[in-house]
Amino acid sequence: MNNGELSPAERFALAKSKAKAPSIDSFLKLLSFPLDDFQERSCRALAAGKGVLVAAPTGAGKTIVGEFAIHLAIEKDLKVFYTTPIKALSNQKYAELVKRYGAERVGLLTGDTNQNSDAQIVVMTTEVLRNMIYANSNSLISLGYVVMDEVHYLADRFRGAVWEEVILHLPKDVKLVSLSATVSNAEEFGAWLDEVRGDTEIIVSEIRPVPLNQHVLFGDEMIELFDEGDRDVRVNPELAQMHASKMRQPINRPQRGKRQSFYDQPRGREARIERISKPRIVDILDEADLLPAIFFIFSRAGCEAAVKACQSSTVRLTTTEEKQEIRRIVEAKCYNIADEDLATLGYFDWLSALEKGVAAHHAGMLPAFKDVVEELFLRKLVKVVFATETLALGINMPARTVVLERLDKFNGEGRVQITPGEYTQLTGRAGRRGIDTQGHSVIQWSANMDPNNVAGLASKRTYPLVSPFRPTYNMAVNLIEAFGRDRAREVLETSFAQFQADRSVVGLAKGIREKQVSLDGYAKAMECHRGDFAEYASMRREISDLERSLAAGRVRAERGKDLRQSKGRHLQEQRLNQLKRDMRAHACHSCADREAHARWGERWFKLQRELEGILNQIEGRTNQVAKTFDRICDMLDDLKYIEFDGEDYEVLEAGKTLARIYGERDLLISECLREGVWNKLDPASLAAMAAALVYEARRDEEWEPRLPKGEFVQAIETTQEIWSDLEELSREHKLRHSNPLDLSLALPIHRWASGARLDTVLDSADLLAGDFIRWTKQIIDLLDQIVQTAGPELAEVAKNAVDKVKRGIVAYSYYG
Repeated sequence: MNNGELSPAERFALAKSKAKAPSIDSFLKLLSFPLDDFQERSCRALAAGKGVLVAAPTGAGKTIVGEFAIHLAIEKDLKVFYTTPIKALSNQKYAELVKRYGAERVGLLTGDTNQNSDAQIVVMTTEVLRNMIYANSNSLISLGYVVMDEVHYLADRFRGAVWEEVILHLPKDVKLVSLSATVSNAEEFGAWLDEVRGDTEIIVSEIRPVPLNQHVLFGDEMIELFDEGDRDVRVNPELAQMHASKMRQPINRPQRGKRQSFYDQPRGREARIERISKPRIVDILDEADLLPAIFFIFSRAGCEAAVKACQSSTVRLTTTEEKQEIRRIVEAKCYNIADEDLATLGYFDWLSALEKGVAAHHAGMLPAFKDVVEELFLRKLVKVVFATETLALGINMPARTVVLERLDKFNGEGRVQITPGEYTQLTGRAGRRGIDTQGHSVIQWSANMDPNNVAGLASKRTYPLVSPFRPTYNMAVNLIEAFGRDRAREVLETSFAQFQADRSVVGLAKGIREKQVSLDGYAKAMECHRGDFAEYASMRREISDLERSLAAGRVRAERGKDLRQSKGRHLQEQRLNQLKRDMRAHACHSCADREAHARWGERWFKLQRELEGILNQIEGRTNQVAKTFDRICDMLDDLKYIEFDGEDYEVLEAGKTLARIYGERDLLISECLREGVWNKLDPASLAAMAAALVYEARRDEEWEPRLPKGEFVQAIETTQEIWSDLEELSREHKLRHSNPLDLSLALPIHRWASGARLDTVLDSADLLAGDFIRWTKQIIDLLDQIVQTAGPELAEVAKNAVDKVKRGIVAYSYYG
């Protein structure tokens, strides 16, 4: 990162000495409103040369702090990177900054897009910045500030590690501006940032810029959730009384001879309550002047059904002029979509709903359609959006009202209650700053919705930020190449995951001291004057365990499910009989106080087991990240990706390839490239292989998918064999396992890359257009990595595969 003259720290100090004193006043002249207290405190901390962590509710104006960092970078003639977790947010922020600073001063890097990447201000996804750091990019020269928007994504199970990698590996002289949703452990996260990044100010605000008024829709009557006149914030007594009264009503029994469906049957004391329709709720909100509104419905099918219900109802939310404006915007945005694809994409029904002022918004929609819905909603042309929770993740789409049809959702296995953090995130969309004096949340009442539980959910504003960080194979070779093994290990030990683990060990260690005192007391109480009662108690416990095991074996045998061999049972019975003889012969067996001693012995054994569990926890948490890194290094050494040269690990040629492959299956892909497994594949088959490597079905599939014919069959069999071998090796090294390859998208992608029509492919893939686009983007990303890492012949095939996949609606979604 050195330009051959001055180090980054020296250049930063020189620029700082030449720059005029940072002026918040000059920044305020760019704004049309005064700063809130938390914004001003954050800006002053930045102006004083500190990093900042700003945790505040959705819509509170955190990004103003990021924009002040841009202002400071311009004053100091330094670069500034603005990172976001998703491409849609990057595109949105890029458009905002271009308006303010001009296109020549702002760049955009999202993997798909590379615009003006050498600009002074560059907006990018967090992964792009991580890759730049590992590549030691020249773009990092003169970098003064990095804004990490939505930094609470660090808790994301799949992508969170990227945020920690960036925070740990950015040059130390770069000031970090971390913008987060309100989290309950902001101080803990800030303390870690202060430790790894230097002087960091923690600024937390829990004040919503627009107050939230919370209601329950009881039938078609809107009731306040909280008692407004109560200082202690308690449930509205009227609502509690109405709920209790409704629950006491007798359940209507079906008429004689009329069969009751499963869904009509009462659950416990629940009376069957009729829920009013979505069109009726829209009318109620319209009459109460509570539009525009976002309805959060936790299923895509539910969103689409709600739109159809509004279309077939009398709901009309737009004027003739607004309909014309909607049609004009839609046609301008979608003119590049091929006519043959419009019907497949549901374009005409979608447009008809938009003209009535209603729309759906979910991940299964074509990205272009979602963009149009967002724009029309911001322009107040669409008044009602039925959305899944993905809309709550950062997109700038505030409404006057947020409606929740229920407070539980399906998590893939069963229905679970939404968390206080999720509730806060969803209702954070309610209230448009500068437009509304109040935001409104409306929860549709149902019989299983206790108002007190809802109030508890609504009154908790925070959720914890927990790190899922773990080293990966790709990360390991990059760290070794950049720092060497020992330094890399030290860096990993400073991760937030280890920081949290170490703090938890302090609490566990305190528990050990307390339990040890009790354990000593129990040991004293079970002492016997006749002999070693601990030894005697151990026999009794083993006898008890063996009797339970043998009893369970007999039950399994009766059910035909006993997998234990009879020889094993016989050995257990022999051991049991011997123990009973030894116990009766033991000196303590004849003690008059035997049972009293035994009760203390049981307490001792129970506490001892708890103590061992805590010790195992401490062992597991101490240096856990570095231990995982060590195991990965051992496995990579076995596979000849790295080699110990007597002093440190050297990254071998295969390791240099692995360093440029990012994703869940980095090592498998690297192994297949090294073995030449895919060298005989044509472009369509290579695209199908990429689909098998990235795709994960939303639900477990029971059927055996059909596969492309030809060379693909042998290639996928060999790929699966390598995956199996790697799984076995990872188990030997005590590393986490990966899921088997999912082949269900391979044939549809092969057909798409071979020129098949969109409707045929979507039908065979059983995917919505938006899901298809999302997976093709991941497939293209992997193919691009193969272009950069494979030998010349396979790289050329991969390049052709990208061209064959990136056509039609896929190309439109990239460039449209």
